[in-house]
Amino acid sequence: MVPSRFLLAKRRLLLVLLVALGLSAVPSAQAADERTGRLLVMLDDGAQSPVDSQISRMNLRQSGEQVSEIGLVTVKPTAGQSIAQAAEALRALPGVKSVSAERRYEMRFVPNDPALVAPETAAGTPPGTPMQWWVARENLYAAWDITRGAGAKVAIIDSGFDGNHPDLAGKVANALDFEDVPPTTGPADFDLNGHGTHVSSMACGAGNNALGIVGAGLDCKLIVAKTDFTDSSIARSLVQSTDLGADAISMSFGSSGKFPATAPIVEGVNYALRHNVVLVAAAANEPVEEQGDPANLLQPTGSGPNINSNRGLSVTSADFNGARTSFAGRGTQISIAGFGNFQNGAGTGPPGILGAFPANPTEIDVGSPSLDPALNVSPCGCRGTDSRFAYLRGTSMATPQVAAIAAMVGHFNPDLPSSEVIRIIKVTATRAPGTGWNPELGWGIINAGNALAVARVADRTRPKSKAKGPKGVRRSRKLTLKWTGGERTHPGLIPSGVAKYQVYRSTNGGKYKRIATTTKKSKKLTLKRGKRYRFYTVAIDKAGNRERKPSRADVSFRVAR
Repeated sequence: MVPSRFLLAKRRLLLVLLVALGLSAVPSAQAADERTGRLLVMLDDGAQSPVDSQISRMNLRQSGEQVSEIGLVTVKPTAGQSIAQAAEALRALPGVKSVSAERRYEMRFVPNDPALVAPETAAGTPPGTPMQWWVARENLYAAWDITRGAGAKVAIIDSGFDGNHPDLAGKVANALDFEDVPPTTGPADFDLNGHGTHVSSMACGAGNNALGIVGAGLDCKLIVAKTDFTDSSIARSLVQSTDLGADAISMSFGSSGKFPATAPIVEGVNYALRHNVVLVAAAANEPVEEQGDPANLLQPTGSGPNINSNRGLSVTSADFNGARTSFAGRGTQISIAGFGNFQNGAGTGPPGILGAFPANPTEIDVGSPSLDPALNVSPCGCRGTDSRFAYLRGTSMATPQVAAIAAMVGHFNPDLPSSEVIRIIKVTATRAPGTGWNPELGWGIINAGNALAVARVADRTRPKSKAKGPKGVRRSRKLTLKWTGGERTHPGLIPSGVAKYQVYRSTNGGKYKRIATTTKKSKKLTLKRGKRYRFYTVAIDKAGNRERKPSRADVSFRVAR
């Protein structure tokens, strides 16, 4: 029997699921943009304390997430006060930058055909096709030959995770709970929905453990932020995940795009970008050109074809044959594609992507009965022959794969800014030879091996050099100035090598002048008697990285008269 807490799940989450399942009697945009009854108050810098005291006198109470790092105060009117009245009064307060209504987002996935559970050798696939066929298609084996992702952190903002699942055991570095009404058991062992567990396993599911599946990031770790998909909860998740050292943040949810992104979401995204985090968001699960936010914040309308537009990655879904799945978003807000389903339309084969699933009954596979027949959700029948795994399809499944690969690239070469990680992922994606961006798959299907191969030789480390020579007083006017030099780089990276050295000299405390540019590590000099000399060298590597000028001379001495 299904426990009562599953039967009595909050209507707000049910609406989200109904939309995703395509069974709601209301349009998807309405459910995706459901209002929470709260107001998002964005404050000017330094305005937190005085505004807090004024809010408390206005018959408002703090509700939802408060994110002081970006100046967010989330409030709710008490009985007898309308949202509009409260918003008008708040906008009049000094120190208030903006006030907007809070909305709730929907998770980006399309559950599977209810009766279909593929056996280990799934019908309709070419002979020899493994259950995790997408691993080879995304060239992950080549990537894992370069790095297995150890030390990389992928943040998953989603419905939580099953902390007892064998493919997630030991994989979670941090478990956060920013749900409106947190469950008593907490995020580490409680995923009512199932979506978060599946998405987490797509990113960092345990590998080489003779069990189940492996995540794209293999040995990466997870920061799992459980959210109720409200603006304030998502903003807090973005900030906290960033502060905990996420290399990439995966967001398999989105709005309808009918309304502009709220200030907290914009500022939360900007906060992560300022801290060099790669942001990855799911495109819509409809063949539309408006992907909603946060995807359209990362790849704004018209920017997809621009290889230099690299705020983040908006991910659509591809099928086994390398085409965009019929349910997935397209157009100029698309950055890249990952595999989100085996079949396309009514084709044969597995009904989705195999991933970890909670041991507890979930709202996806159990369904959600309702007193209102129009709101009933039937069980999905999506669990595999091993009930600890299930098939889900959608841009949600593609997004964490891309996020994990981005995290591996960024962690492997930590000198790369997030914008360059994104650019490398676009440039190295799999697409037809000689082609660039297209509205179906963006820059193509992500290719992890190609991306890591480029990141491996992307030298962004400054070389080092140091001149050696006499100190004090020197009697001879002849000197062979020598120096050491080379490149120190991160493990596994291939440095470009030093191209040349520049030698600088100062005489009697005057300005430094460059006296040589050479590939050698020594230079013969004839000096003048009674003069004081100072020298330093600057190395320049073949990638164009230039050593910083030292704060003081490497060599300093005087020639006797």
